[in-house]
Amino acid sequence: MTSLPTSLNDVVTAGQRAVSIDAAVLVKLTDMAGDLAINLSIAAIILFGTVVAARWAARLTRRGLLRVRGFRHDQTVLSFAVQVVRVVVYIIGFIAVLQRLGVQTTSIIAVLGAASLAVGLALQGTLSNVAAGVLLLVLRPYKVGDIIDIGGVAGSVQRLDLFTTQMSNANNHKIVVPNSKVLGDVILNLSGQKTRRVEINFTVGYGEDLNAARAVLVGVAEAHEKVLDDLAPWTGVTGLLDSAVQITLQAWVNSEDWWQTQADLMQGGKEAIDAAGIEIPFPHQVEVPAKGAVFTRVVATTAAEPESQPEGD
Repeated sequence: MTSLPTSLNDVVTAGQRAVSIDAAVLVKLTDMAGDLAINLSIAAIILFGTVVAARWAARLTRRGLLRVRGFRHDQTVLSFAVQVVRVVVYIIGFIAVLQRLGVQTTSIIAVLGAASLAVGLALQGTLSNVAAGVLLLVLRPYKVGDIIDIGGVAGSVQRLDLFTTQMSNANNHKIVVPNSKVLGDVILNLSGQKTRRVEINFTVGYGEDLNAARAVLVGVAEAHEKVLDDLAPWTGVTGLLDSAVQITLQAWVNSEDWWQTQADLMQGGKEAIDAAGIEIPFPHQVEVPAKGAVFTRVVATTAAEPESQPEGD
């Protein structure tokens, strides 16, 4: 049988061991908490520095491109390049933060490699928009400020992003079109050239003097201050319609003057034709009675004023 003093010594020894183990665990936890706090603090500093660096890199990129003559007045390249640089800096900063928190770079690469296929399949539409945005930047079918028509939707280009093209129409509606749709559809750049042709169709009666009508329309175009002098206006008979002869007026103007000049020539042409006494026919409805039907035609007349009676009657 074990003696009492021996049992007390064992209890004391076990207690001392437990206390020493608890102290070691406490020291270890304290060290881990301190390391975690330091790493979190450094990670927060890196994250803040990433935001500052992204803004600084974007600003530096914009200033550098502004020094290049070809990109100085091209907001399309400037906005696109600045956005790409900002995203790259954010990615680098994010990897640095994860690495500081104990995540190995090789693990990050392995995870990204394993998930790239799934992400590519899930975001194939988004990635195609990015690829289309790069191609649009390289091919340059339009730039910021151009008026374009994509699939029947027209507007002024406000911005070209990695994923979308932003436009604004004449009613100041914001239009967002995915880059893949832009690249895969017909792009009609209405302001891509310095000059643009106005084409208006007028109709006159078959019994009218066509040469006189053409001369009237040419005079209207030549008198307009926005019509270019180096490209003379043209008129010609372009159609023999059911009840009228179609005469087309063509005049060249600067692209920015196209809308207002077209409206002015349309109004001025109509007024000039009326002033010259040339008929502009309009659709007529002809009444065709059915077989055996009897119609009573009503004719409206203006009542004649009664004749004045001579005085003395």
